[in-house]
Amino acid sequence: GARQAEQDLGIELIVKTGAQETSIEQQIAIVHDLIDDGVDAIVIAPADSTQLVPVLAQAQKAGIVIINIDNQLDAKSVSAQKMQETPYISVDNEEGAYQSAKYVSDQLTEPAEVIILEGIRTAKNADDRRQGAERAFGENPNVTVVAKETANWKIDEAHDIAATLFGMHPDTRAVFAANDMMALGVIRYLEEMGRQGVLVAGYDALEEAKIAIDAGKLAATVDQQAAQQGYLGIEYAVKALEGKSLPANTLIDTKLLTKENRLP
Repeated sequence: GARQAEQDLGIELIVKTGAQETSIEQQIAIVHDLIDDGVDAIVIAPADSTQLVPVLAQAQKAGIVIINIDNQLDAKSVSAQKMQETPYISVDNEEGAYQSAKYVSDQLTEPAEVIILEGIRTAKNADDRRQGAERAFGENPNVTVVAKETANWKIDEAHDIAATLFGMHPDTRAVFAANDMMALGVIRYLEEMGRQGVLVAGYDALEEAKIAIDAGKLAATVDQQAAQQGYLGIEYAVKALEGKSLPANTLIDTKLLTKENRLP
């Protein structure tokens, strides 16, 4: 999406990324480098809602436009750093997670135990997704949430935590994972154990997740239209540099993907 905006808007786009979603210190270092390079704007999906704020405040004080996409910066931290309002583009993570968890919850028509796997707990999108799953499971009187643990967005960590949690709660019937990587880690564990009959829901609509849905291994995931977020992020940066006013918050619709509505 960002690359398309680069072509459409005629700007120079520099893409930098951390090795993993959890590479917070690396992302901070990248922002420091971009300040030194004197870029005009930074469009960032922060790995952490609080720890990235000081360096982004430094960038803003250096005259760099900041556009926040995907994971919202913490409002208290922003205020403490005396940052100016930063336009935010994302989806309603709570609602998206609610739809994903509800899809599996609705299939639990008898008493059942479920597990929630969270992302980085200091990331607002992780917190929102946990709350959405809690709301969905809370609406079903048959469901008991027996564990809520973080696997920090990671596939291997989710695999290992699944081993521990299923050992403690062997009757678990469903798992909501706050991203697809963790969902895939759970699925890998279940396959290794030859365990069937467990519904797994994810979030992100990764290609691997879509394949898992088609194979009947993953029940649901959420398409948060990342390309559109990337495109708008660049578009907003250009408008800000032109002195145009921007909305404080822009939310894009999510799409629930299941085997019933998957397109080839």
